[in-house]
Amino acid sequence: MKKFIVFIFIGMLIQTFLTAPTARAQSRDIQGKIETAFSQAGIPFLKQSRPINDFTLPLLDGKNVKLSGLKGKVVFLNFWATWCPPCREEMPSMEVLYKRYRDKGLEFLAVDIMEKKEQVSSFMKDFGLSFPAALDSSGDVSGMYGIRGIPTTFIIDRQGRIIVASVGGREWNTPAMLNAFDLLLSDGK
Repeated sequence: MKKFIVFIFIGMLIQTFLTAPTARAQSRDIQGKIETAFSQAGIPFLKQSRPINDFTLPLLDGKNVKLSGLKGKVVFLNFWATWCPPCREEMPSMEVLYKRYRDKGLEFLAVDIMEKKEQVSSFMKDFGLSFPAALDSSGDVSGMYGIRGIPTTFIIDRQGRIIVASVGGREWNTPAMLNAFDLLLSDGK
């Protein structure tokens, strides 16, 4: 019986060594498809992903959100302000993206920089925006992320790594962009 168990164990080890390179190759292939899709949508991946800078901020509803608490989901992290014309222009397409993917593993966090809660709340209501908005009242979080221009958007993968950094307003609901998010959220399948 002991010999049989040892034989099974050795067989499992051999199987692991034989399939591991194939799994890594498939993972690289999937990653390549996702990177290509984002590039075709006009947003190239970072050459090297980087870890998030964790933070906790209050949301408009009074609850707090901790960025690391969203690990396991893809996160759309956007820094903005109500007075910013490109921010105002991209918000409707962000809302479309949010509604399309919120139940498919995409978390949104729109971080307003240094404005009052009432002003941000009024803006969100006037524009019909339902995605979560956080308040960086002190500007500390935007400073930690090195924000120099707004809007700035980061896409964070399920492992909590920043894979995309984009400065400037965008149309987030173009066919190419939707294809990129479809692939990212389905892990390239």
